[in-house]
Amino acid sequence: MSETAPPVVVVTGANGLVGTAVCHALIEHSAQVRAVVRRAGSAPRFEGVTEHVGDFADPEFAREVTEGADAVVTTVHPMDSPREVQHQVAVEGTPVIARAARDAGVARLVHVSTAGVYDRTTGVGDVAEDGPLRPEGSGDYPDTKNATDAALAQVEGLTTVLVRPPAIMGAGETSVWNTLRPREVRDGERSANPAMTWGWVHVHDLATFIADVAAGAVATVDDDPEQGPVAGGTTPVLVVGGPATWRDYLGTVCDALGVEPEWTDEPVWTGQLLADRARRWGWAPRVSLDETLSELRQGLQG
Repeated sequence: MSETAPPVVVVTGANGLVGTAVCHALIEHSAQVRAVVRRAGSAPRFEGVTEHVGDFADPEFAREVTEGADAVVTTVHPMDSPREVQHQVAVEGTPVIARAARDAGVARLVHVSTAGVYDRTTGVGDVAEDGPLRPEGSGDYPDTKNATDAALAQVEGLTTVLVRPPAIMGAGETSVWNTLRPREVRDGERSANPAMTWGWVHVHDLATFIADVAAGAVATVDDDPEQGPVAGGTTPVLVVGGPATWRDYLGTVCDALGVEPEWTDEPVWTGQLLADRARRWGWAPRVSLDETLSELRQGLQG
């Protein structure tokens, strides 16, 4: 990336919870953001953001939007859609813009993956980036997420970072954990072992990390992923807030909604997702668990 000119960064799904936060964080790097959306007028209206309406899986559009860019951030995965839609959009579509980025000489691709690709069954200890992945057949979402990561790793000649967050917290109508899951709790889905580990990160902290990597604030390295993205390779990195349990999350939601949780005692995973690599890259979460749960509570009671 240029050391003088502001970076030009393409963000797919720029109107989503994560995409919007990433656009905002990139503006703090003085980046010029190309916000890719499917619906005209839906891109974030920040100074420095230009809207690009189209399908990132269309090779011609992908070539146009990545030409002259320094980085690409991909955030789109239709997790509640049928499996065939998830496969088409993510597994087949995301590599299209990745190949376009490579061919355009883009410095790096930052893909929002998920910590849900890792095996976190009972008895598994703490999980780092080299932890075992969930096997095929674990579910539509983890299966297609794992397949997307694998497909991106096959795009040679591009420095790719697979950002793997757990539950992404933050206010918003489309927020899974602040809005959609609480609706399910209200409707009766409130059963969990309170001791089970609940991995989380606030969307603002996640976006800060993504923007730092995309804008080049984290230097590329030759061979050690603990120090930064490996040049020309694919580097996964867990981005996780502090330790928490389902008692913290479900207890807060139920209390805010005025309902009782249904605590169980079956064997569960109680390890931790380790964010040591992200911290070595210079990142540290700023939004505490208390602040995150307070925001969640206020949103449900407001």
